[in-house]
Amino acid sequence: MSASSHSFPRQPQAPDVLGELLHSLSQPLTSLRCSLELSLELSPEEVAERQQESVAMALQQTEKVIGMVQLMREYLDAEQPGPEASSTALAPSLRSVIEDLASIAAVRGIQLRLVGTCLAAVPVPELRLRLALQYLITTMVEAQPAGNKITLLLGEGPAGAVLRVEGQRGSHEPNFRDLEQNATSRSAKLDPVGPTSASLSTLRRVRIAIARRVLETAGASLVLANGDAGPTGFVLRVPRRVGAPAQ
Repeated sequence: MSASSHSFPRQPQAPDVLGELLHSLSQPLTSLRCSLELSLELSPEEVAERQQESVAMALQQTEKVIGMVQLMREYLDAEQPGPEASSTALAPSLRSVIEDLASIAAVRGIQLRLVGTCLAAVPVPELRLRLALQYLITTMVEAQPAGNKITLLLGEGPAGAVLRVEGQRGSHEPNFRDLEQNATSRSAKLDPVGPTSASLSTLRRVRIAIARRVLETAGASLVLANGDAGPTGFVLRVPRRVGAPAQ
């Protein structure tokens, strides 16, 4: 597979990722405060009965807060370019992420299939590249109906490496040409709609924003095609670096 010479338009960044996360923090923090206030208001007779329930609720909300703060940290770190020595090979990182996610996908009835390879490297540390790929593929898995297959087509040409990812039903092969056209025409559709809760939708957008920030800071381009339940596919282009041999 050769990387085509035309480029896709860069999608606009999520309008206010940190603002969304800060807003989302209000719910677990409010619930945490309520749980603590309730514990203080309990009578001695009620303490033994309600204490375990209150502590469990407080711990649950605390975990949510910690997770959102971690996402903030990842989002801020994503814009920091890695040193030249931290370049990471794309293909082995992608294979490793797919292996890690295969069991999670299988539980949801989703099959992950990687076709092709490349020698491209991305100028970011390995952990950061793996995080970006994990967030993108996990979001794809979550958006697929049970029984679908996600095909990841990896190749390299004179312009650089290209990773095309699309989900499809049963044994039908994905039409990657249509994927690219749909991704381009729908590039402005950032927010998937559907039955997902507001908090899950926020987390999905933030994770995609983190992945985009990591990859685009490294000079790559990412275009997503969104459906009602979330991304239906994406195209990642990693341009050939100056001085790198052509394949």
